[in-house]
Amino acid sequence: MSEKQPASTGSARPTGKRQLAGVSTTSVSATAAATPAAARKNPDEKPGGGVAAFFPEVVAEMRKVVWPTAKQMVIYTLVVFAFLIIMIALTSGVDALARTGVEFVLGS
Repeated sequence: MSEKQPASTGSARPTGKRQLAGVSTTSVSATAAATPAAARKNPDEKPGGGVAAFFPEVVAEMRKVVWPTAKQMVIYTLVVFAFLIIMIALTSGVDALARTGVEFVLGS
């Protein structure tokens, strides 16, 4: 069962043979370089920066939020209400059908 490779077009194409030969495709230094700086902090520091840093971080994250306009909020609210009405109707229908089935089986 041999695989035929397409004719060479001048550029090297990966074949995936390194894994079969047991050769590593990544090095330890490449993995260390890809590790975020936050993960390489001093282990004596508190994770998350402590209680004092919480509120400034919350404010910074809240500034990143893209708030919807009033028109978008009206549309979103109407969509939620429509979904609720559909789900209530579906649940009521299934409940009525189940009640009818139980009454039929019990003969009440």
